[in-house]
Amino acid sequence: MADPPDPAMVSPALGAGAGADVDVDVYLALGANLGDRRRQIDDATARLDAAGVAIAARSPIYETDAVSDEPQPPYLNAVVRATTALPPEALLALCLDIERALGRVRPPGRDKAPRTLDLDVLLYGARVIDTPALTVPHPAMLARAFVRVPLADVAAPGLRHPITGDPLDRSPPSPAVRRFRDSGGA
Repeated sequence: MADPPDPAMVSPALGAGAGADVDVDVYLALGANLGDRRRQIDDATARLDAAGVAIAARSPIYETDAVSDEPQPPYLNAVVRATTALPPEALLALCLDIERALGRVRPPGRDKAPRTLDLDVLLYGARVIDTPALTVPHPAMLARAFVRVPLADVAAPGLRHPITGDPLDRSPPSPAVRRFRDSGGA
C-alpha cells in the first residue's frame, strides 16, 4: 500500500495566495472528437505554451472510441508535460478559456457530450487539490487507458500518483488506445 500523501502537499481549499511561486510540473490531457481534431489539439497546445504553460513534451496522438452512452465520433487524445508558474485555479481558468475559444460547448446535463476540445488538469506537481472547481489528481485518471497510455509517454521517470502511489511513467498497452496515423485529415 502506498504511503499517504504528505499533509503539507494536501490543499483542501485554495485560498488567496495559494498559487505557485515557482514553476511547477503539470500534466494536462487533451481530447477532441468534433471538427478538425488534430488541429484542435495542436492549437490548444500552442495556446497553452503562449500563455505561460511551457510545453516540455507532448505524447503521440492516440485515437480512441468515445466513452459515452450516446453514439459519438472517435476521440483523438494526447497528454502534455509542462511547467508553469500559474496557480492551479488560474491554470484551470486558462484551460476553460482555451476550450471556449476553440468552440467547446457544454450542454446542460450532458457531461459526456461530443466536444471540439477537452482540456483536463491531471497533475499539478505532487499537490492534492479538492475544491468545488478543481480536483487534482484528476479523479478518473487511473481508470482511463486513453489518459494513462499517453501520460506514460511523457511522464518524468519515477512519476507516481500523489495519492495511490501508482507508477504513472508506464502503462500497459490497450487495444482501445490506437496510435493515430495522420493522413492529412482529422
